[in-house]
Amino acid sequence: MRRWKQLVICGFCTAWLSVAQGGEIVDRVVANVNGHVLLQSDWEEELAWEGLLNGRAPDTFTSAERKGALDRLIDQELLREQVRPTDSVSAEQIAGRLKEVRKLYADGATEEGWRGVLKRYGLTQSVVDRRLGEDLQLMRLVEARLRPSIQIDQKAVESYYHDQLLPELKKAGAKEVALAEVVGHIRDVLAEEKLNQLLSSWLTSLRSESHIETPEGSAGDQSP
Repeated sequence: MRRWKQLVICGFCTAWLSVAQGGEIVDRVVANVNGHVLLQSDWEEELAWEGLLNGRAPDTFTSAERKGALDRLIDQELLREQVRPTDSVSAEQIAGRLKEVRKLYADGATEEGWRGVLKRYGLTQSVVDRRLGEDLQLMRLVEARLRPSIQIDQKAVESYYHDQLLPELKKAGAKEVALAEVVGHIRDVLAEEKLNQLLSSWLTSLRSESHIETPEGSAGDQSP
């Protein structure tokens, strides 16, 4: 599960967390998903995480993009409720995915450089490992539930080839390729598109069956 603060919260009351320096900061509630509280710090972590994976500084996100990150945070919680205790992810799988993420950054080639990258995003290695594990776990859930129902017929492949691939190649000035050379690639593309459609429908269904509350103004609020 996501890191939850041990707080007693009634509705959307404000939670005050003391900091080591002796001051106090506000970690307010930004969403309540079936009784599970999401805090401002969870939202900021999501923005930092998405920024790390996309090579963007979190403070460059627009209000609409911040709202999108909060929506994804809510969707993740809805999916996490569907995960079975046996759907664990191994340390080896997390390590393999970490290597891929580090390759996104030239500084990621060394331990010192990677620590610098994490510092820029306000993340720690333990948070990164946890997020990688959660992402892999949710991917496994989605694949197991939705992938078996996906069927791509030859007609769909040919339609994509003639209506999308060939025009794109022509526009780019690239050489035309035979259908037989790209049929596997096209099937993969269509399967991913279908998977995204099924996931969107599933999340819509989960939302309709859930109790989700967000305080007015949370979506565009950029306060710490």
